[in-house]
Amino acid sequence: MKFKTVLALCLAASAASAAFAQTPPVMGQGPGYHDPRSPFKPLEERADIVSWKLLSQVTARAEKKKLVPTFPAAVQALDRKTVKVQGFMTPLEAGDKQQHFLLSSVPTSCSFCVPAGPEGMVEVRTKKPVRYTLEPVVVEGTLAVLMDDPYGLYYRVEDGTAVN
Repeated sequence: MKFKTVLALCLAASAASAAFAQTPPVMGQGPGYHDPRSPFKPLEERADIVSWKLLSQVTARAEKKKLVPTFPAAVQALDRKTVKVQGFMTPLEAGDKQQHFLLSSVPTSCSFCVPAGPEGMVEVRTKKPVRYTLEPVVVEGTLAVLMDDPYGLYYRVEDGTAVN
């Protein structure tokens, strides 16, 4: 399945699940919800990794039938810089090794749901395939802060490499 189709299905499922949630999500207000019943521990902050708290400070405003992100200066300063990000993998293609996937600030709790909004996900493209795992992974690469992504994403890591 192509990236565009997978992402569209994930975002549609997320919107549908939000409609049935007890508390409606607030767009652009956080990196996602870590269910306390999850068997996976929340990510620990590390000084050598870009913080999800920082990345989630983006806000969005509606403009001509789309959401336009507004990034704080600290996030804008990371554009085109080599950074490390950590998160939980969401594969975008079949197979146990991935070169194109999403990293999320929280683990997936439903195979049909996006675990976070665009402020809690980073699209990743790696030089070499990374073995899929349910455990958090760390990727180093060039961060792109996206102002007008056609898929609604805010961040992309290009030329990534899996590190520890």
